[in-house]
Amino acid sequence: MNDPSATLAAPAHDAAPRWQVRYLLFIAGMGGLLYGIDIGIIAGALPYLEATATISWHLTSQQLGFVVAAVLLGSVLSSLFAGAIADLIGRRGAMFLAGLLFTLSIPIMALASGYTPLLLGRLLQGVSGGLIGVVVPLYLAEVLAPERRGRGAAMFQLLLTIGLVLAAVIGLYHAHAVDAAEASVSGLAAAEQQRVLFAAKDHAWRTIFWSCLLPGLVFTAGVLLLSESPRWLVRRGRIQRARDALRRTVPASEVEMTLARMQAPEGAGDPQARDRLLSRRYVWPFLLACAVLAFTQATGINSVLAYAVNILNQAGLPGAVANGADVAIKVLNAVMTVVALVLVDRKGRKFLLMLGSGGIAVALLAAALLFVRAERGERDVSPVLQSQIAGDALKLELDAAQWRRLGVDSATGPQQLTIAYAYGGFSNVRSLRSDAPGVPEVVLRRDQTVQADSVIGAFFRRLHLNPFPDPAEAAHAPLVIERASLGAVPSPAHGWAVAACILVFVAFFAVGPGVCVWLALSELMPTRIRSNGMSIALLINQFVSTTIAAIFLPTVGHYGYASMFFFWAACTVLYFLVAAFLLPETKGRTLEQIEAHFRGAGKASPGGPGR
Repeated sequence: MNDPSATLAAPAHDAAPRWQVRYLLFIAGMGGLLYGIDIGIIAGALPYLEATATISWHLTSQQLGFVVAAVLLGSVLSSLFAGAIADLIGRRGAMFLAGLLFTLSIPIMALASGYTPLLLGRLLQGVSGGLIGVVVPLYLAEVLAPERRGRGAAMFQLLLTIGLVLAAVIGLYHAHAVDAAEASVSGLAAAEQQRVLFAAKDHAWRTIFWSCLLPGLVFTAGVLLLSESPRWLVRRGRIQRARDALRRTVPASEVEMTLARMQAPEGAGDPQARDRLLSRRYVWPFLLACAVLAFTQATGINSVLAYAVNILNQAGLPGAVANGADVAIKVLNAVMTVVALVLVDRKGRKFLLMLGSGGIAVALLAAALLFVRAERGERDVSPVLQSQIAGDALKLELDAAQWRRLGVDSATGPQQLTIAYAYGGFSNVRSLRSDAPGVPEVVLRRDQTVQADSVIGAFFRRLHLNPFPDPAEAAHAPLVIERASLGAVPSPAHGWAVAACILVFVAFFAVGPGVCVWLALSELMPTRIRSNGMSIALLINQFVSTTIAAIFLPTVGHYGYASMFFFWAACTVLYFLVAAFLLPETKGRTLEQIEAHFRGAGKASPGGPGR
């Protein structure tokens, strides 16, 4: 028993199996990579999807917004049931399902021949991302030893930001290919130019989606070599399998002790383990956590990342230059995430949230003012277009003569025409530039704008609950030009100024809300309502994000880009006020001390914990 040789050999014997743990962290990191690709891949694909699908499929700006937001909506839906799925089929089974859905979504999107399959593919990708976002951290928490859990969470978060970078790099590569195609058609006839460019842009967005297939396959196949969560196995009574799984992640001498802890009854002696969510003492921390998550998305972060290339194109950066700036934005996000992981336990959550939200508000306000300056010189040409409507339709060939009728000549430089129009409640936005290759054509027709109700929409229509426009009313509504503005394309210098604002925005977001919000959420929620409370708060978070992404394109088409940036800046100012005056500092406090703080605040007790 006291043999010295056994004592000397113990450390080597007790060391956790390194390659199994490293492999587990690698696969978990691949999950984060897929989650980042989920969010970021649309930024590079959207400009080419918009250029082709609006012509071949007659997609409206609202439908394009839904395509972008579908990933976020899918994430909402799967987040609601991810825990139940992981309990039903196991953590490994849920991760395999997530990888399988992600892999299946790629050919559905890349081979899409219309709006419905594209939307379905994006929804599947979002469902996959929602499952990954819940199940992978849960699996890491249940499998890794306590001293390794921080490394696992950091790996997941870091690979998520690298996934965003990878998606941006893929977009940049294809942007160069499209730019090369544009340079090669200069000597062709106008019709041939349009045909070649259409084919190049259609190939670009489809190939961007195909590029995501390999990471999905690696993650899906890699999950099969993982062991199941030992805690899930214990709950299912599979003790021997749990023991075998533990041997892959903890030292051999700790296997039985860890297994015994897992088998101990949970919640013993805790009669209030399932207190009601809206019990009086829990309402304030619950509402505060919900407000923090809602304001985090109301900064516009997901929409800025998803629409970055469109925003920078509108600001004045051409083609691949905008994609290059998008890569810089995603790289900075990754770098500042690492900085935030270093600072969060040194400076505290409250300080970093105040610093982050304050910097975000300044950056968004500066970007809004830049867009105001660019949009101030726009001219209203809606009377000219309204006068050319014939039979509730408008067809314009934007040749040199037509641009002159709109007030554009060769000396004024490139101009952009933005048309917002509607048939009844169905509206759409089209944007064209005078320096586009060939002779662009504007065709506004009822059959390309008015969409029939889906099966679900028709059901709710019969109940008088459908919030969407009525196609029966729009069938007889006249074509109305709601807004038609013509203005100079901003200079590249203006585009770089907007890019600088977005870089500052992303840097402050990564240092503040990007990391702190999840810590603050888990710390603010009292222990007895943490599970249900976090689920509802996360649902609010995703709902705000999805709504903003869905309305972005129609809003900027009707009211300009400055309007969205002003809205985000106003929300961020409110965020700063909440962080400064309502949020307690949780750094260095136990969860029990944080709960005592809210109990003391609720009773107005002078003896509560310090603020």
